[in-house]
Amino acid sequence: MLAAIVALIAAFVVFDLGHYFSLDYFKSQQAAIKDFYTANPLATAAIYFAIYVAVTGLSLPGAAIMTLAAGAIFGLAWGTVIVSFASSLGATLAFLAARFVLRDSIQARFGDKLAAINRGIEKDGPFYLFTLRLVPAFPFFVINLAMGLTPLRTWTFYWVSQLGMLAGTIVYVNAGTEIAKVESLRGILSPGLIASFTLLGIFPLFAKWIVNIIKARQVYARWSRPARFDRNVVVIGGGSAGLVTAYIAAAVKAKVTLIEKHKMGGDCLNTGCVPSKALIRTAKLLSHIRRAPEFGIKSAHAEFDFSDVMERVQRIIKTVEPHDSIERYRELGVECITGDAKITSPWTVAVNGRTIATRNIVIAAGARPFVPPIPGIEETGYLTSDTLWNLRKLPRRLVVLGGGPIGCELAQCFARFGSEVTQVEMLPRILIREDPDISDRVLARFRGEGINVLTGHRATQFRIENGQKVLLCEHDGSEVRIEFDELLCAVGRIANASGYGLEELGIPVSKTRTVETNEFLQTVYPNIYACGDVAGPFQFTHTAAHQAWYAAVNALFGGMKKFKADYSVIPWATFTDPEVARVGLNEQDARQQGVAYEVTTYGIDDLDRAIADEEAHGVVKVLTVPGKDRILGVTIVGEHAGDLIAEFIAAMRHGIGLNEILGTIHIYPTLAEANKYAAGAWKRAHQPKKLLQWVERYHAWMRG
Repeated sequence: MLAAIVALIAAFVVFDLGHYFSLDYFKSQQAAIKDFYTANPLATAAIYFAIYVAVTGLSLPGAAIMTLAAGAIFGLAWGTVIVSFASSLGATLAFLAARFVLRDSIQARFGDKLAAINRGIEKDGPFYLFTLRLVPAFPFFVINLAMGLTPLRTWTFYWVSQLGMLAGTIVYVNAGTEIAKVESLRGILSPGLIASFTLLGIFPLFAKWIVNIIKARQVYARWSRPARFDRNVVVIGGGSAGLVTAYIAAAVKAKVTLIEKHKMGGDCLNTGCVPSKALIRTAKLLSHIRRAPEFGIKSAHAEFDFSDVMERVQRIIKTVEPHDSIERYRELGVECITGDAKITSPWTVAVNGRTIATRNIVIAAGARPFVPPIPGIEETGYLTSDTLWNLRKLPRRLVVLGGGPIGCELAQCFARFGSEVTQVEMLPRILIREDPDISDRVLARFRGEGINVLTGHRATQFRIENGQKVLLCEHDGSEVRIEFDELLCAVGRIANASGYGLEELGIPVSKTRTVETNEFLQTVYPNIYACGDVAGPFQFTHTAAHQAWYAAVNALFGGMKKFKADYSVIPWATFTDPEVARVGLNEQDARQQGVAYEVTTYGIDDLDRAIADEEAHGVVKVLTVPGKDRILGVTIVGEHAGDLIAEFIAAMRHGIGLNEILGTIHIYPTLAEANKYAAGAWKRAHQPKKLLQWVERYHAWMRG
């Protein structure tokens, strides 16, 4: 079949059959064709039908001209009927050809990447196809071939295609009827022809509008819309995403209500970023005191009470708290309510016995620590990143379950305070999202500080034996037994996607249990948005704030202009010692995505300021497009990596390459010079060797 298809397409090109499908050729033969049709109407229709099926079945160019010709030859009614069935039959043949020739090999090779598409087609395939058919901005031959690679049923493809293409067919055939009337250049300016081509131009926009109406009718069908609204937007959740959404809404003078059931500031202020960084700072001070001889101090000693350390953490929270307080946001014009919100319809939210009618809703409910259902974990008890801050006594033996950023940061903290820390990770290494050489640097520091890091260990059971807490793990087929006093569960976070009305409204969640949204952060209800940890795909405070801008602007001004959330340059940092900061791709991501890259590294151990600070360790690792200075991604390991990465974030966001970074003055001596030296390392690797040879000869000639 493949050989036959290739032969037919080749014949079409070699014998220049395409000129028979041009408007000029049709106009030159219009009279002859019309005469033949008058004498032989059925034969003309059959020949035309067969040619149309062949052209569309082989995905050849010319279908649009043939559709116009149908209007000119057969008129609007019969032209529409003939083209509708011929195009649908030809499209189905192309669909079957792609399925027979290509689907198995494509699915075998790219099945993992196509899995999400296949699931979507199985669930909503007819609607997706209808949408694509209704908007002729998408080339129909591409749709035919692409759909053949999916699990969509053939009969479904046929009838949806015929129905979806009907409106566009009518528009094109009608335009063809007008072309038939053109006898001279003056005829091109006829009102009927101008109107037909105007309709062709606006049809995609009109079709898109119709699709949106159909979608809206589907999701809103069982709800009654309020006659008026109390608010422009109601925000559920007072964390980073919710606060930024409310701030933006108030700034543009919209009426906004913010509902938070617990504490303003969310996890970041109360149990996440702020307290953890306060704890890390104290732990780092202790580590420096222990390193006193490195700084020329014979000895140094620190006495501390762990309860005082934790009270300092609370003091830091209290100091930052006014930034996110109810008082501040009320001054900005935001109505702040403390209570449990419940979405009761697409336009109403109930809280504290009151129902608020709102034009838009933004869900910013955040996330919570995930606790795996390991047998015995409830009996032995556990701490999470939420409950850890109630500790006032330092655990003597602490097990940290999880090797991600939270687990790593807190494991190092408690080890520096003096706990015997065992970190258990079932994957082959900690910080699995980073390249192996990067996570190895952190692992080496951890083990150097006495942390017992157990990778490849799967927790299977918790027990209490003779009053002693025990964790049992499986490692390489053997059982490993770990005694502990406290357990910190840090295996990840799960979105708060239940308990406030999503189930009743039928708003779906993804396999990762986040609220499903489109590129505009809309849920299945176009006026209900989700952003921050509850929506994913990144669970960072700064990403939540970034998404909040899109959610707020789209909710308030989406009727005029909507913006797709931009995830092209998302940075993050893990605040271990050494810090690990990243933006864009690393090597393992690039390989998984099939992106070609070059790697340039600069060892921070060579940097003057790092040497002076006794922090001469780490690396700047830059991925670029092969042969070019365009940055694909950067990973930095070392002191203040989270600050140093900012230059590369700005460079990637604004299209600045390594040549520009190299040409930028960096203050000496600073750690930021590492970025410039990394750019210099790239430049040395891309020297114009031939040109330099000629320059060397020139200098030799100048010396005589």
